[in-house]
Amino acid sequence: MRDRSAIARKRETTAVRLRALLGLTLIVLLAAAAVLLPVKDWLRAALTWTAQHRETSWCVFLALYVVAAVCLVPGLILTLAAGAIFGVPAGIALVSVGSVAGATVAFFVGRTFAREWISRRIEAWPRFHALDHALRERGLWIVLLTRMSPAFPFNLLNYAYGVTAVRPRDYIIGSWVGMVPATVLYVYAGSAAANVSQAVAGPVRTGTSGVAFLCLGLAATLAVTVLVTRLARRELDRELAA
Repeated sequence: MRDRSAIARKRETTAVRLRALLGLTLIVLLAAAAVLLPVKDWLRAALTWTAQHRETSWCVFLALYVVAAVCLVPGLILTLAAGAIFGVPAGIALVSVGSVAGATVAFFVGRTFAREWISRRIEAWPRFHALDHALRERGLWIVLLTRMSPAFPFNLLNYAYGVTAVRPRDYIIGSWVGMVPATVLYVYAGSAAANVSQAVAGPVRTGTSGVAFLCLGLAATLAVTVLVTRLARRELDRELAA
């Protein structure tokens, strides 16, 4: 019996290490591709093609957004291009679907293949456990607020949430609602450009809407900080009382 138990534990350990290795390899390859390869040039070429085939290229645009999110490529270029190519209503709809789909794929990569490797890196962050406990109680609201806050990088957060206790439903809904303000702002900014090249190359002009969005993001940062702190303090009080 002991031999069988030892063999089972050894197999489980080997499987965990293999998943961690696969996850690490995947993340390293994606990061290397984003840095070493002319990803942005390819992205601009794909967007130019999309603009020339606007009636049938929406599915290509969605695929580009998913790939960009998984490969840690900033989605701002795609969001601006959506406004220039598809206009405001269709652009907002496509960016909403694409950004949530990409965030969800990265989330499940973080929860499966790359879970062990990401966990070891994130657990060294002193506030990780407080955030993890808070996500158990108020996952939807915390995801929503962090999506609105400029202090939390979008692409990295996708993978980080994969190793937390947040429920997939709360993650998806919170991500979608929390990204709506930025989506509307930058799609509208992109729609003012003469063409897709101008939208992705020129400076982003958002005017008073940009100032309002920045204020909203700062308020979200403050709110999520207060919420996580309160929930962490409550959890600590429970442990001390036990």
